[in-house]
Amino acid sequence: MAFRRKFRSLMIQGHRQLSTSILNPDSKSSLTSKEKSRTALAFLRFEKNPERILEICREADLTPESPLDRIAYSKAISKLKESHCYDGIRSFIRESVARSESRTERCISRFIVLYGQAGLVKDAIQLFAEMPEMGIVRNVKTLNSLLFSCILAEDYGEMKRLFEEFPSKYGLVPNLDTYNTVLKGFCDSGSTNLSHRILAEMEKKGIKPNGKTFATVLTGFYTEEKFHDVGKIMELMRSYGISPGIGIYNVRIQGLCKLKRSNEAKALLDGILCRGMTPNSATFGHLIYGFCREGKLDVAKNLFKEMIDMGLKPEAECYFTLIYYLCRGLDFEVASNICEEAMGNGWVPNFTTMKSLVDGLASIGKTAEAKKIIRLVKKKFLRNADKWKEIEEGLPKLEP
Repeated sequence: MAFRRKFRSLMIQGHRQLSTSILNPDSKSSLTSKEKSRTALAFLRFEKNPERILEICREADLTPESPLDRIAYSKAISKLKESHCYDGIRSFIRESVARSESRTERCISRFIVLYGQAGLVKDAIQLFAEMPEMGIVRNVKTLNSLLFSCILAEDYGEMKRLFEEFPSKYGLVPNLDTYNTVLKGFCDSGSTNLSHRILAEMEKKGIKPNGKTFATVLTGFYTEEKFHDVGKIMELMRSYGISPGIGIYNVRIQGLCKLKRSNEAKALLDGILCRGMTPNSATFGHLIYGFCREGKLDVAKNLFKEMIDMGLKPEAECYFTLIYYLCRGLDFEVASNICEEAMGNGWVPNFTTMKSLVDGLASIGKTAEAKKIIRLVKKKFLRNADKWKEIEEGLPKLEP
């Protein structure tokens, strides 16, 4: 709690000039490693200046072994990429690699992925090639990281080349994760038809596909609307003795909903229930999104109620989707009730959706409800307090 108060105070004051204490201007007390990471992440959310981003990361003393720091690394790389600061990305990763504690296969694999996130595939390949010079043995895990970096960079041609050349070049034997990664690349690039060849190669080499394998391929075929191939993949699953669980059905339901075939997706849900299979929150979330997109808000609301009645807890994105589309459908009262429920869980839709809800409530004479929501949002997000104050002042005055 003390840390939260300290950080909130810093955010209200605004960013100060960079110094050795950018994360901790109050030199009377020092931040723990975890507090440094949390503070750095909070600053990185809003910082756009590449030099300041690098300074924040350096002072936070990030390490790829820390889950919190890995998020900070990813956020920093994304911000630097937005500014086209590729030299900054290279120097940042090189500085990290130079640290003795980073000279492990696991850390190098993460840095390879970060290069891919930045779109710097050549740098990722170079780092992979330099591993023996650092005393680190290349293995199939680092190869998989390199292939994944190509996917992040959307360089699918290079992914295909590396997959075909590097195993024999470096004496590495592809494993299930290798094939799953390559399948994802093909499916993401609109070449899901190549998955048949990959699956045949896996069978030849005695590598049994798993649920992730089939989920990836099914997603690709639904995206490309190749329903005949969907049937083939379902048959192949059964030939391997794998029964489709709720995860596979969620993939199928999501695929149909994205294609605005939500009635077919709902039929899949009905079939699941008839067979005694239990859907989860994601199942309903996909269906609610699909029916909302098709303007069938009554169906979406009924599904939301059905989910609650089954004892399932909606995910944040489900709340946000329903609130957004209810506002578009001018159903502001229901949207307000669902919004309050979401905020009770600590989830708040984005500014645009919230403003649409507030304006909508005011337009139907629900000014008191609109003001209540504004008060709650202002407490949650100090950064937009001035905007909300202006919006609140523009609302109709309440009757005394």
